Order: sequence, then structure tokens, then C-alpha cells
Amino acid sequence: MIAEIGAFALMMALALSVVQTALSAAARIRRSSVLAGAGEGAALGAFLGVAVAFAALMHAFVTSDFSVANVAANSHSEKPLLYRVAGTWGSHEGSMLLWCLALTGFGAAAAGLGRGLPRGLRAVTVATQGMLGVVFLAYTVFASNPLVRLAQPPVEGRSLNPLLQDPALAFHPPALYAGYVGMSVVFSLAVAALVEGRVDAAWARWVRPWALAAWSALTLGIMLGAFWAYYELGWGGWWFWDPVENASFMPWLIATALLHSAVVTEKRGALPGWTVFLALAAFTFSMLGAFLVRSGVLTSVHAFAVDPTRGVLLLIILGVTAGLGFALFAWRAPSLQQGGVFAPISRESALVLNNILLAAATATVLLGTLFPLIREAADGEAISVGPPYFNLTFTPLMAALLILLPAGPLLAWKRGDARGVLQRLWGAALIAVGAGLATLALASPHKALGAAGVMLGAWLIAGALAEILERVRAFRAPATESWRRLWGLPRGAWGMTLAHLGLGVFVLGAVFETTWKVEAAEALPVGGSLDVGAYHVALDSIRAVDGPNYEAERAGVTVTRKGEVVCRAEPERRLYTAGGQTTSEVGLCYRGSSHIYLVLGERREGAQGPVWLVRAYWNPWATLIFLGPAIMALGGLVSLSDRRLRLGVGKAAREATA
Repeated sequence: MIAEIGAFALMMALALSVVQTALSAAARIRRSSVLAGAGEGAALGAFLGVAVAFAALMHAFVTSDFSVANVAANSHSEKPLLYRVAGTWGSHEGSMLLWCLALTGFGAAAAGLGRGLPRGLRAVTVATQGMLGVVFLAYTVFASNPLVRLAQPPVEGRSLNPLLQDPALAFHPPALYAGYVGMSVVFSLAVAALVEGRVDAAWARWVRPWALAAWSALTLGIMLGAFWAYYELGWGGWWFWDPVENASFMPWLIATALLHSAVVTEKRGALPGWTVFLALAAFTFSMLGAFLVRSGVLTSVHAFAVDPTRGVLLLIILGVTAGLGFALFAWRAPSLQQGGVFAPISRESALVLNNILLAAATATVLLGTLFPLIREAADGEAISVGPPYFNLTFTPLMAALLILLPAGPLLAWKRGDARGVLQRLWGAALIAVGAGLATLALASPHKALGAAGVMLGAWLIAGALAEILERVRAFRAPATESWRRLWGLPRGAWGMTLAHLGLGVFVLGAVFETTWKVEAAEALPVGGSLDVGAYHVALDSIRAVDGPNYEAERAGVTVTRKGEVVCRAEPERRLYTAGGQTTSEVGLCYRGSSHIYLVLGERREGAQGPVWLVRAYWNPWATLIFLGPAIMALGGLVSLSDRRLRLGVGKAAREATA
């Protein structure tokens, strides 16, 4: 009965999204506040309907109701409670319901929090958000309904993919979808601005909070996904340029460009057309990610489905939605005001260069992701584009961007002083060069490119701190004045500093881990050992373990250095009996910010008895890889808490535009 209630609520949400679209469009045409209010109420109703459907599906998973087809295909009664809950969004159908929940939730938020928007702009935004809701809810109801009953339910379910039965994967999709679908509000605001013919500083100020919230959630979601790949897949790495990884990374790059471009439009009224284009592109790339993950056009552990029919429907949704948005942009863009002019050396120019490099980096990732699919469709030849391509194309663009990044916040608007900026950054440059030279001298083996990468990370961190010191006039004003300025800094400034600092932390971790990683692998009997870097790894024991829904071989491993015990770990090799799938559970030893990473492989029969393949990695500074994005996401949230950004536009401006 609960599943039927959920299915009915989902249908009602679809109907209310249609009503939301119609009433809000009518409100814009007739300039009616009554119709606008009714449309906003329908947006809230659509969200509540999807929430009821989502709760009904979660109840079916928690109670192991195998009469629901989605539960029978993706759950098992012996699964721990956390993974039964996570199974709600662990399938194609459930993930689309989560997408619709986020989409209607953001639509309701846009309707409820958009009181400061001019009436026409708000009505068109709510109507566009409702139209997106209609499209995706219709797809979910008619092509991917997660609440369909089975006429003959099985006694037991087939369980969820074991790779997805992990705490990080329980939280990764909700965070990622909040980022993906949060871009829908930015898309709707862009469409509304084009319809109303107003892309100005006030509009950019309204866009920024939504883009910032989505960017922060997407940053956190990507970080959780990378951490899951790092310790769950057992291959020793955290990023492989997998097409589905790229599908989440491309919207992040575009959203980063949008945040910087919106600042130029807000502060100087410049780049209005480019900012609108990025707002449309951000959600377009999010929809492209949904298509890649669910269409079956690629093979990945992240992919949810291999159903070409539903993939074609998603491709049609992507084409129609993005096509209409960009067609409207092509029609209205020539009428947009160009805004103020600025000198080649200015903060505006720095942000423009920032956007050019980010756009070029996104294009390289897009080409590398889609080219194998295009090539296979053209001549049937299957090829792969791997890390070497991205290292040669993406890395130089990002390196150029990161070199220029600390200078941007120190340049003045309209006309900057390059010499003055260099004088303010000489300390940061000295720290960066010192860090690079020290790394080259002390790290073994000596690698110039690795030392250059460390120099770049140190440059970003020191540059972010130098920008704060400049704001408080440190060493140029009395200490009491500097402290007063420090405590009075707006949270938006702190957020920007944290984001740039977190990026530097990530660069340090990524460079050190990829450059000085040490790997060793050997087939060991119980009592055998191997060396990885300066550490000695001994296989002490192997024992059988019965988990809640798996059987495992658990190794007892002791890691020593110079005869002293550093840590003990218990990597596992699991067999999930419901699906007959085998996975590895990594053993991690933390040594400061570095990791000793241990993987237990398959059992073999050796000459003297059974042996197990043991792989060990020394991953220096690996914690920084995940700490950096966490700091960046925190910076976004701190900026979002800035009262000036939340309000979007002051009372006087709202009255002037009413």
C-alpha cells in the first residue's frame, strides 16, 4: 500500500509541475501576483509529492519489500541497514528519483527564496524550473518508475553491487546530485534573464548564491567519490580520468568559471553574455553527466544502467532542453548590454583569462571523454583515451591558471598595477621557490617536475595568505588596526581565501602522491614479507570471516620501520554470496598525512602451500588530496553565509526594480 501511495504522489508531483509551469508563465504574461503565488505553491507541492515517493521507496528498501521490482533487483535482506537505505538511490530508477527530489527541492527553494527578484524574472524562473521538473518527472514516471510492483515477488533480492555497499557511496550521490541539480536554478535564472532582457549586476548577484551552493556540494561530492575509488577499488589511485569521473568534473569546471565571471558582471557590469552562456552550460554539462552514467554508452563501475532505449530518451531530454536554452541565448544575446571597459592589466582581465583557461580545460576533458564514443560510432573501432592525454593537455592549462591565480585578487578593478602586485607577492614567491628547491634537494628520487608542482602548491597557499595580509594592511599599519581589519573581514573574503588555499593543499597532495608513490607486489605465504619504500610489510595471518552478507578472507598485516612496529592492518578479500561478486577491502595505515596502502589479492597454490598476492603502496601526503577539496567546499559554504551574498540585492535596489 505504501508503494502505491508513493507512486500516486509521484504522479501528483508531475501534474503539479505542469501546473507550476502553466501558472507561472501565465503570471508573467498577465503580470498577476495571484497566479505567481499559485505557481510557487505548486512548486512546493511538487517537491512534497516527490518527497513522499522517495520516502515510500526508502521504506520498501528498509523493510526488504521484494514485491517492488527495484528493491528485488537491488537489495537483500541480509544487507546492513545503511546500505539498504543507500540502495534507495543505488540503482538507475532510484537515482533518477533522487535527481527529481533535488530538482523539485531546488525549484521550491527558488520559489520561496526568490522574493527579492523582480516579479517577471521570478515568474519566468519558477516556470522554467517547473518545465525541467515536468521533463524529468515524466521520464521517471513513464520510463524509470522505481515503484513498480512485481506480480510474483521473489523470496530474496539480488542485492546491490558490492562496490556500492560502502559508507562513502552512501553519502556521495546525494552530495553530487545537490551539485548537479543545483545548477538547474542557475539555468532557470539565465533563461529568465534572456526572456526579460536584463542581465545586469543585480542579476549576477542573484545567480551567485545558487551557483556557489551547487559548486560547494559538487566539490564535496567529487571528493567523496575520489575517496571511495581510493580505498574501495583497491588499485592504489584516486583518479583515473574515467568518463564518469569526467562527467562530474566538467560541470565543476564550468561552475568555477561561472562564479568568477559572475563577479565581473556584478562588480563592473561586464561579460553579461558570457556569464549567461556559462549559466546555461553548467546545467547542460550536468545533464550530459546524467546521460553518460545511465545510457549504457560506456562501461564504468560508476554507471547505473546499460539500457540504450532509456539512454536515447535522456539524450533527447538533453538535446531539447539545452537546445532551447542556447537557441534563446542566440536570439537575445545581441541585445545584451556590454558593460564597462577595462584595461588589459586589471582584475577584470585576470578573471577573463581565468575563464578562458577554465573553458579550454573543460573542452579538453570533453574531447577526451567523447572522442572514444564518437570514434566507435563512426567506424566501430574501440579506442581508449587515458591519463597520458589528459596529462599533456589538461595539466598545462591548469598550471598556467594556478600560476596567475594569486595575482587576481590583488589587482584593482578597471586598471591595475602589475608592479605593485608583484611587490605584494614577493614573499609568497620566495616561499614557493624555497619549497621547490627544498623538495628537489631532499626528496628522493630527485624529480624536477615534482619539485615544480610542490612550488606551485606552495605558491597558491602563500598567495592566499598574502591576499589576507594585504587586506588587513599587515606590517604597514599598527597591530591593533590590523587585528580590527582582520576581524572585520567579510565572510565572502574568508571563503575565497579558503577556496584558494584548499586548492593549494590539493595540489601539494596530488603532486607528492603521484610523483613519489612507491609500489610493491608479491605472492606471500603466511609469515612472508615484502618491502615498500622504508617500510617492511609482514603477512602474519589469514582467517575466514563471516560478514552480514558476505564471506571474507581477512589478513593480519604488521608494518614495521627499522624494527619498530608502525601499525597493524587487516585488508580483506570479500565474496558476496548473493551475487557471487568479489571485492577488496583496503587496509590503510596513516603516517601523518601519508598512507601505507595494503591490498589482499587472490589465493594461489604455491610450491610450499597456499600464497596470497599482497600489494603495498607508500602514498606520501595522500591525505592532502582529500583535505584540499574539503577546505574548498568549506570556503564555498563560508562565502554563502555572508549576509550580503544571501540577500542578493539591497532593499533600495529591490524597490527600484519592482
